[in-house]
Amino acid sequence: MKKLTRSEYFKLNAVQKLFYNIFLFFCAIPPILASIGKAIWGGIKGFCKGIKNEIVDTVKTFGKGTWQTKVSYLIMGFGNLSRGQIMRGLLFLIAEIAFGFYMFGPAKLSVDNRAQNGAYWLDKFKTLGDIQPGEVYDPILDTFVRQNGDNSLDILLYGVLTIILIIAFVCAWRMNIKQSKAVDELVAAGKKLPKAKDDIKDLLDNQFHKTLLSIPITGIVCFTVLPIIIMIFVAFTNYGRELDGYSNLFTWVGFQNFSTLFGGSNNDSNLPYAFGQILKWTMTWALFATFTNYFLGMLVALLINKKGIKFKKLWRGILVLTIAIPQFVSLLYVGKLFAKNGLVNGFLFKLGLIDVPIDFWGNSDIGRVLVILINIWIGIPYLMLMATGILMNIPEDLYESSRIDGANAVQQFTKITLPYMLFITGPYLLTSFIGNINNFNVMFLLTNGAITNPKLSTYGIAAGSASDYDLLVTWLFNVTTGAESNYKLAAVLAIMIFVVVATLSVIVYNVMPSNKNEEDFQ
Repeated sequence: MKKLTRSEYFKLNAVQKLFYNIFLFFCAIPPILASIGKAIWGGIKGFCKGIKNEIVDTVKTFGKGTWQTKVSYLIMGFGNLSRGQIMRGLLFLIAEIAFGFYMFGPAKLSVDNRAQNGAYWLDKFKTLGDIQPGEVYDPILDTFVRQNGDNSLDILLYGVLTIILIIAFVCAWRMNIKQSKAVDELVAAGKKLPKAKDDIKDLLDNQFHKTLLSIPITGIVCFTVLPIIIMIFVAFTNYGRELDGYSNLFTWVGFQNFSTLFGGSNNDSNLPYAFGQILKWTMTWALFATFTNYFLGMLVALLINKKGIKFKKLWRGILVLTIAIPQFVSLLYVGKLFAKNGLVNGFLFKLGLIDVPIDFWGNSDIGRVLVILINIWIGIPYLMLMATGILMNIPEDLYESSRIDGANAVQQFTKITLPYMLFITGPYLLTSFIGNINNFNVMFLLTNGAITNPKLSTYGIAAGSASDYDLLVTWLFNVTTGAESNYKLAAVLAIMIFVVVATLSVIVYNVMPSNKNEEDFQ
């Protein structure tokens, strides 16, 4: 199918336009993936080029710089201190002293009588520990007592922190060289050097955005970035219940966990099949959960906002009640309603419609449809409120002009309302889709205790931990909280969830109208 011109496109009927847009979407995926790959490769090349330029500039600065600058290569901040920039110089010097103390200074001795400083953690990081806990004879107590060994988890954590601190120190050292070089240039030009009060004034004025963002960025690095880095490293270890890092050390295993997930092994032969089935259901669920709520919520908003409808506030209030009630309570209650001994089966018995209770959650086909329908009940109010606000802002002149041109209600919806809604809510649709991929509450609370699927059970995970209702995120929960506590596999699953979510986000964002045709709605 070739790409149509604008005039050819408008000659298509609604069904043809739908299939044509789907065709364009899939045609856009390869170029987007190619552009992503190109951008990643360009970023790698740019990073390598930047490192090279920094190294070259550092060497040139040492050769052409003043003696104060050359001393700064060993004593950080000396170039600033010797020129009267006390605050800058002290900050660099304190950073160097603190880093040296952390890396090589005295600290609490380990089981092998070595100081637990940065150098110790970096050395242990290669193996994640080599001294197992055991028992030694205590002559005073005349008995054997436990002697702690290495702790693999501590070594992993402090090893990663040490590597990050080394990178930060190298950046600070390079900044110290640049500062000294800048001072050399100002002195050579006969210009006045900025003092401490000038630096403080600059931080509270021209550079205030950096001052303001420093605290939240530090928080993000400590509480978001660092745990993600640790999780990535865990995926390359054999960390689990049996090898917890304390009573039994864990170690590096390379890509073995990824190979197990995608290729299987003697103990986990069902793992690739389970991952494929759960991934397929996750994508199916996210698709239905997102678009059923979106279009039905929009439809409800259109019906309530239609002229002539009375008690609009009442209808909106009834729908909003599902938001007011805590979702945790609602989902648990609704899940019990559809149990074998629940109210729904009891009601059907009284009506004489069934002779034996329907196992709603035991039949995965019925249960999956039921989960999607219950999610509609939960999600429509949010979309209704959002769509109501957007619909009120669509110019009425557009509808009046379309009526004069002979457009009916369906044409007005497809040509005016829907394009406008998609343009405004495009980013929301994307975030809603990603949120449904990771929608733990609905799936877990509704189907918790549902019959598991033996085909999805594996030796490496607690038996019976996977069911037909599991999303990747609920499966991840089962993997980490089951009898095996398979943290290594959980880390691999988390990485795969990120890859799936990130790839879909980039592809969908690049084909959304709000990103491609922004000028159409200005």
